Amino acid sequence: MKQQKLRVAIIGPGNIGIDLMMKIRRSKVLELVLMAGIVAGSEGLKMAAEFGVATTIKGVDGVIEFGNLDVVFDATGAGPHTKHAPLLKAAGIFAVDLTPAAIGPYIIPVVNMDSQLLTADNVNMVTCGGQATVPIVYAINQVTPVAYAEIVATLSSLSAGPGTRQNIDEFTQTTRNALIKVGGAQEGKAIIILNPADPPIMMRNTIYTRCDATKIDEIIKSVEEMVTKVQRYAPGYRLKVPPYADGERVVTVVEVEGAGDYLPKYSGNLDIITSAAVTVAERYAELKNGGAI
Repeated sequence: MKQQKLRVAIIGPGNIGIDLMMKIRRSKVLELVLMAGIVAGSEGLKMAAEFGVATTIKGVDGVIEFGNLDVVFDATGAGPHTKHAPLLKAAGIFAVDLTPAAIGPYIIPVVNMDSQLLTADNVNMVTCGGQATVPIVYAINQVTPVAYAEIVATLSSLSAGPGTRQNIDEFTQTTRNALIKVGGAQEGKAIIILNPADPPIMMRNTIYTRCDATKIDEIIKSVEEMVTKVQRYAPGYRLKVPPYADGERVVTVVEVEGAGDYLPKYSGNLDIITSAAVTVAERYAELKNGGAI
């Protein structure tokens, strides 16, 4: 019997919301039925209407009024999501939060996805930097305890929209927390750099981990296996500099190239979080339809 698609909506018709729309339109288990914003005539709402998707400029209120939804992707900001979350919960709608609000548990698909999906009503996709770096810290921690993890996420300033810029503090705090809670580091720190270079640079993430660097061969193997897993939903994710020992720390650099669905390929920072979010929603659909955990 053919699996019935889950009905989904997006709040936030900006760059992230549009890229989500492009990815969801390819999904075999998700059907985008509503795009919600607050500004009439925005590009995202126009594109959604052209695709035959219903639109509203009433934001989360329009989503609640629309009804009969299974999943809502929130691609707004940390502040708005704190207001959206209780309303979506009361309406019985599963929320996939792409903001750094971190109301629900952090999810990194390759690390802890299934453990959260059937118990939480709201899950947090951490940040673009978190999606790119937490898997590496987790992979290293599987070999040897990570006493401290520090990541520096460098991305093109052109790929950082208003939402990203308004949430810099939340970005660093949420990413740091995920390095610890999901990655397994005992302590952590996150730094974001917006690079104005022209032509725009690809997203690059440098991960410093204080651990037993004598186990570098095992660490390299674990990290390479993790990169392969992430590439299943983010093919442009790759090792730029494989792990190497530098005194008492291990340094790794990963680069992320976007798929180019809507955003330029240099916007890998946005692509990795939208790809991860759709992966989570598709797995949620599978589990709701009786898939094995």
